[in-house]
Amino acid sequence: MENFDNKIVWITGASSGLGKALAAEFALQGAQIVLSARRFDELENVRVGLLNPEKHVSIAMDITDESQVLHAYEQVLAEKGRIDLLINNAGLSQRALISETSMLTERAIMEVDYFSQVFLTKTVLPTFLKQKTGRIVFVSSVAGLLGTQYRASYSAAKAAIHLWANSLRAEVANDGVNVSVIFPGFVKTNVSINALNGEGKAQGFDNEATANGLEAGDFAKRAVKALANGEEFIVIGGKKEKMGVMMSRVSPSTLYKMIRKMKVK
Repeated sequence: MENFDNKIVWITGASSGLGKALAAEFALQGAQIVLSARRFDELENVRVGLLNPEKHVSIAMDITDESQVLHAYEQVLAEKGRIDLLINNAGLSQRALISETSMLTERAIMEVDYFSQVFLTKTVLPTFLKQKTGRIVFVSSVAGLLGTQYRASYSAAKAAIHLWANSLRAEVANDGVNVSVIFPGFVKTNVSINALNGEGKAQGFDNEATANGLEAGDFAKRAVKALANGEEFIVIGGKKEKMGVMMSRVSPSTLYKMIRKMKVK
């Protein structure tokens, strides 16, 4: 198992939800965390609550702003000198039918969930190649493996980053750089509350599936353990999500029939 003691772990979307939970778990494992999100004050609230807060640093950036990303990257190297794990966690979900979703909303979701992660990874990749070590992690979604109603754009973006990560893994296989993709199912976070409706506005309320999902801390423990084991394809969810992933491989036609009958909003 990989030891994360004093490893430099850069986590995007670290001010809440899965990112905050991952930061807490990595800190418990002795890692030095670089927390990134748009709001510095919120990052600092997370940082001071971590184990050994003096070891960690908050670097604010908007992941859709390439100039901010480049500046943040320079700050990380100036502060820590290296990066051992990059956790591409920042994301944006959706709760709208295709017929109700504007092209502006389609592009906004793809920008956050795909293009921004591609740009950040391409920015950091030279450091990993120079070090000849490190792991790049993408937080995708079970929705990116299945595709369901009200999440078409989100599912497409999460599927896209998964396949991009597969290509990256193949390209750097002999360079000491590892690539993992995590596929969460329903986890108790604000993801549904912040999900975009067809007009591109936050939905503003939770749904039953998310409210009854895994605790974020439980998700983080499973994710960090899987990464320590060197796993590359990591599905974390309840029985229904895992069954859906299995059916997508064994009998896609059966899965599609099941999805048609689901009430997933």
